[in-house]
Amino acid sequence: MEAKKASESYTEMNELVLPNDTNTFGNLMGGRLLYWMDICAAMAAQKHCSNVVVTASVDNVSFKRSIKLGEVVTIQAKVTRAFNSSVEVRMEIFAQHLPQGTKVKSNEAYYTFVAIDPDGKPKTVPQLIPETEEEKKLYNEALKRRELRLILAGKLKPEDATEIKNFVNLFIHKG
Repeated sequence: MEAKKASESYTEMNELVLPNDTNTFGNLMGGRLLYWMDICAAMAAQKHCSNVVVTASVDNVSFKRSIKLGEVVTIQAKVTRAFNSSVEVRMEIFAQHLPQGTKVKSNEAYYTFVAIDPDGKPKTVPQLIPETEEEKKLYNEALKRRELRLILAGKLKPEDATEIKNFVNLFIHKG
């Protein structure tokens, strides 16, 4: 299985916020945004895996700015790291007010997907080749995020989280 570049998974999706997508304050409902994010991230993961994927986890999604009725939501997704049968996908979400020409970042999140075979069993995925400095940074940090996800899911004991321990020890010994 041949490794793939992070740029090969890049996916961008645009959605116009319509009245049916908003709450009583005229803001995009969070659940609708999460739905769009899952679709965009899954497409990026499938591009990398050349396979069907299922959502395994959604990291903390913080809502930094409300997205208003009539704005265009742009979701940019790209695979940051591939593990054995899973991939981590990072997304950045922007709100655009087209008549005013503004574009503001509103959200950022990481989703994890698992590639599955026709029997629903996990399937090995291609490794990732990070090229840019940003891709390399996200690639290296992905191990810490993965360990944290596994600890929170009860699949890894905190004392076995070597990447997180190394990260914490770095700060303890500097301070």
